Amino acid sequence: MSEEEKKRTLTYLEKLKQTALQQKNYGGEVKKEDASIDARDCPNCGAGRAFRHGLTSCAYCGFVFMEVKLTDGIHIKKENNS
Repeated sequence: MSEEEKKRTLTYLEKLKQTALQQKNYGGEVKKEDASIDARDCPNCGAGRAFRHGLTSCAYCGFVFMEVKLTDGIHIKKENNS
């Protein structure tokens, strides 16, 4: 750049362009991830369900994906109703 170009004041449009180039995203850098679908099919009826942690049974046919049994923990104990 010549001395004359450095001394020249920037126009409003040039200032806007310069500001836009210097801006950063509010949320930080964007992570690039491959597209994916978090869905599971019921092995019994084939119904598609959105995957959630803790999904234990199919809402359509009632197939049980996993049995949950509570055991004694460090701070929480099973209640005995007898």
